Amino acid sequence: MIEHIKRARLRGRDGLWDIALSGGKVTAIDTSGASVSEGNVESASLTGTTVDAGGRLVCPPFIEPHVHLDAALTAGQPEWNRSGTLFEGVQRWAQRKAFLSVRDVKSRALRAIQWQVASGVQFVRTHCDTTDPKLTALHALLELREQLADVVTLQIVAFPQEGIVSFPRGEELMVEALKLGADVVGATPHLEFTRDDGVRAVKTAFDLAERFDRAIDIHCDEIDDEQSRFLEVVASEAHHRSMGQRVAASHTTAMGSYNDAYAFKLMRLLSLSGISFIANPLVNIHLQGRFDTYPKRRGLTRVKELLAAGCNVCFGHDDLFDPWYPLGTANMLQVLHMGLHVCQLMGYEELSDSLKLVSSNSAKTLGLTDYELEIGSDANLIVLDAIDEYDAVRRQSAVLYSLRGGRVIAETKPSSTSVNFDGQSVPIDFSHRREAGEGA
Repeated sequence: MIEHIKRARLRGRDGLWDIALSGGKVTAIDTSGASVSEGNVESASLTGTTVDAGGRLVCPPFIEPHVHLDAALTAGQPEWNRSGTLFEGVQRWAQRKAFLSVRDVKSRALRAIQWQVASGVQFVRTHCDTTDPKLTALHALLELREQLADVVTLQIVAFPQEGIVSFPRGEELMVEALKLGADVVGATPHLEFTRDDGVRAVKTAFDLAERFDRAIDIHCDEIDDEQSRFLEVVASEAHHRSMGQRVAASHTTAMGSYNDAYAFKLMRLLSLSGISFIANPLVNIHLQGRFDTYPKRRGLTRVKELLAAGCNVCFGHDDLFDPWYPLGTANMLQVLHMGLHVCQLMGYEELSDSLKLVSSNSAKTLGLTDYELEIGSDANLIVLDAIDEYDAVRRQSAVLYSLRGGRVIAETKPSSTSVNFDGQSVPIDFSHRREAGEGA
């Protein structure tokens, strides 16, 4: 067990800090008596019960607020999604579902979770398809949730991929999933057969959440259709039932196609409702805009405007090497990198405050407590190979150590690179500290 972290940089605090850990908790945070060169780092090390951060950034672990672990690592099985559309992805997954087994799902999901943990993720909300009469994947993920509780916290969403109303026994299967132990109620209103079916699906999801005392996470308006307006239904239900703090709207990509007059009117309701938003930049930019010629839409919700309106927004992967997305390594900094570009959050202040989109904001979405790094909080921490948030985002910095309850659960050894100039081998450091006199 780790008892001390020395010479750490912390978000929002100047200088270096020493952190004491005991009994799985943070017991003290004090100004460090040691130092490193200004704007630089020294070797990070693990010796006995002490991690010497060497001037690197220490912060709470990353959070994956939206992923489909039941479908992870199935790309190309039995066929590739050749059109790259959401709808063909649904078709390919329907084919793959016929071959699911508990062993199959657990094996693939376990590997994906290992990727996540290696990348500094310790909290995961995964959607699990309930439009399978046997609920095979749910049984597998429920087993993994218990088996891996000491390294990762899994929240499982009962997710009706093919609809609550439109799929045979859709609502009955949702009820069964919640009775078995699913943590969150899902819905897919834009994939129901009709607008009325979609509205009914949203209301059913809220009814189930109240009945079983669960949070809600709805795949909402994941389409380029500017007439797909289930977000207003979700926000209205959340507002009238005073449930906003437990409600998340995932994707909401149609919002990027709404006319500005309607979007302006909608924003007031969204602010009043208190719901959270989960955008999935890698997959949204890949799947959406597929029916456009030019100009092509970005396919993301209005992240910048939602943040400006005071709404809680976070970023997720959505998919990892599956029928909807043929790439992915579970690294949240890749998600953040894409999101910052596509949402044009590229100002210095925006970049320097951007880790919240894969950490603090996600914690609020998932309803986590004891998450932030403070005295008395759980000793769940990561050491990033960076001096600050800006540096971590620019260089996609590695997570050198990930601690769960004070125990090291993942470790990365930094690579080294050199180039040959004029017959000499020159070591390359991709970090950059502006020297005095380099300009304003």
